[in-house]
Amino acid sequence: MIVRLAALALLGWVLGFAWFAIFLPEPLDGRRTDAIVVLTGGPGRIDRGIALMQQGAAKRMLISGVDRSVRPGELAAQYDTPQALFDCCITLGREAIDTRSNGLETARWLARRDYQTVRLVTTDWHMRRSALELTQALPPRIHIVYDAVPSHPSLSVLMREYNKYLLRRIAALIGI
Repeated sequence: MIVRLAALALLGWVLGFAWFAIFLPEPLDGRRTDAIVVLTGGPGRIDRGIALMQQGAAKRMLISGVDRSVRPGELAAQYDTPQALFDCCITLGREAIDTRSNGLETARWLARRDYQTVRLVTTDWHMRRSALELTQALPPRIHIVYDAVPSHPSLSVLMREYNKYLLRRIAALIGI
């Protein structure tokens, strides 16, 4: 009986991992949202958020998890973006140190604004866990749309992220 349960658990993990790896989230169309939240940590994320802001896809943008030593002018120069865009519309969030605190930082930022829709920008392999954290931190009235930055993750990155996602799902189920 124990062997059967272990085999069933392993089969469930393998099938879940196959779903996780094969059906990675994709970039979203150019629809407009009230805000954009970009999670730092991977290539192309900030580029995607700035491009969306320049296209007028949102009113404001939060870049969550920015190092305390980074200044808006430095980011504007690095991403070849007008300083005026950073001055008016882009907030650098400096409190988050991991995905869970990204969700909490985003929730606090959105609580000060009356936004109904937010676009989450992060890497495709990171989207599911990020979305879970954000969904748990935000009130149900805020609608989240997912805009994944395409990547080519290795098998080890996918396995590590899938295991983190499962652990976070279990923790959420038991209320942690």
